[in-house]
Amino acid sequence: MSQELSARIEYLETRVAFQDHAIEQLSQELAEQQKQQEKLRVQMDAVIAKLREGGSSQIASQSEETPPPHY
Repeated sequence: MSQELSARIEYLETRVAFQDHAIEQLSQELAEQQKQQEKLRVQMDAVIAKLREGGSSQIASQSEETPPPHY
């Protein structure tokens, strides 16, 4: 094998190794993002369910509000 061919093969092997590493990192990041998205979806569903139930609100209804001091 010529030296030029060996150098090209080594270059290609290096690129493949780098791409394999990058793909693995992206795969792990995607899995982590999916976990976070699922966690947020569960939290959002809980908030929606609480709002639909009419859960206790920190805001008083219009009839419960005291009139402003200038009245």
